[in-house]
Amino acid sequence: MQEQRIQQHFIDSADLHYQWAQPLSAPVAEAMQALLACVTSGGKVLLCGNGASGALAQYAAALLVGGLERERPELPALALGADAATLTAAARRGEFADAFAAQVRALGQAGDVLLVLSSNGNATNVVRAAQAAHEREMSVVALTGRGGGELGRLLRDTDVHICVPHERLMRIHEAHQLVLHCLCGGLDDQLLGESESSE
Repeated sequence: MQEQRIQQHFIDSADLHYQWAQPLSAPVAEAMQALLACVTSGGKVLLCGNGASGALAQYAAALLVGGLERERPELPALALGADAATLTAAARRGEFADAFAAQVRALGQAGDVLLVLSSNGNATNVVRAAQAAHEREMSVVALTGRGGGELGRLLRDTDVHICVPHERLMRIHEAHQLVLHCLCGGLDDQLLGESESSE
């Protein structure tokens, strides 16, 4: 019985990834172009999220700096939740809901990109981070699910919204990780030329 449940997780995940491939490919390609324009013009990528989304933000920052599968120069990226001292100091000055926004205001500049991960788009601290990015004339790339919530509603035409059309948290996180792999692999291809493994 347990093995059947495990197998069903694999099947459900694979089926949903197959269904999402076409509708999500266009916004993922648009997000990749936004990141490419940022890093090739001297900008940096700031990333944030809560809980598992925060872990994915740190993972994405590691891929941007260190590369996915190919050797290339490091790209400037920073996960805002990775430094506990800075995060809690920023929260202490006001409230936790402003912890990411304070770092965006301190570090962000016009031409940078804020990559936000949120399973439902309603966490106040990620919404405020996006608002702070707009104040700094930064673009926002938002990876969400469950309709995108408040974060999805505040995005501008210059931003990119990749919204996974699902309600289950684990499926949203699985899709977000795949999107991050697509973004980082696509950046490598754009910067280095397509590899045989990307075909």
